[in-house]
Amino acid sequence: MSDTEIKSAVRDKYGEIARKAASCCGPACGCSSNAEIAGTITMNDLYGDADRSIRETADLGLGCGTPAAFADIKEGMTVLDLGSGAGIDVFIAARQVGPSGRVIGVDMTKEMIVRARVNKNKLGAENTEFRLGEIENLPVESGSVDRILSNCVINLVPDKRRAFAEMHRVLKSGGKFTVSDIVSTGQIPEETRQNMLEWAGCVAGALDREEYLQIVREAGFREVMVVAEKRYSLDQTVPFGLHSITVSATKWTLPPSSGQR
Repeated sequence: MSDTEIKSAVRDKYGEIARKAASCCGPACGCSSNAEIAGTITMNDLYGDADRSIRETADLGLGCGTPAAFADIKEGMTVLDLGSGAGIDVFIAARQVGPSGRVIGVDMTKEMIVRARVNKNKLGAENTEFRLGEIENLPVESGSVDRILSNCVINLVPDKRRAFAEMHRVLKSGGKFTVSDIVSTGQIPEETRQNMLEWAGCVAGALDREEYLQIVREAGFREVMVVAEKRYSLDQTVPFGLHSITVSATKWTLPPSSGQR
């Protein structure tokens, strides 16, 4: 199964969600072909603290965390959201950076970009923009971003090492990413890895938790921390576990100052 085939399957599924304005994805919402998983897990997290107008306009229930809550976003910053979907995390960050900052959303699905731009106009979020592109080849200038967000998307990317390398490229020195994502414990069977529906359902592309964190470190990030974690309850016959983790890490291109690791 090639990277192109995986991306095509993911793009088709999320394009359909954008068109239909579906309320959720992940195994509990019909993306997974494994009935044992599908009956026992709901991945999406709710944005209980977000502005109601943002939730009602842009939350398609596709996330597995709330990364903006842990990202230490400040007024005037430039923030990048990877796999921005209908724009929920973009619009939350836009309120945090204020009119002097800006937030860029990148998504590889044309239908999601269209929906996000419509939502931008509804919310009057003038400090946001949405770009069509892939995480492994970001349409973003090197060293131009203060913060990166991503919510339940990196697991959908075939080449995760390339994704984190691109994140490192576009961040400024001292910039941070905060990513919520699905990781695994135990061995995911090969038949699941080869199942296109399981890729779109955030299962087949999940890496082992420790492997995931090691890839982050090898990409050059420091201060790698899991700031939130949730374990999902699966059927006892499923030979692996799934967790949502929210990971934070920092890019340093110069030696950090005294007291920093």
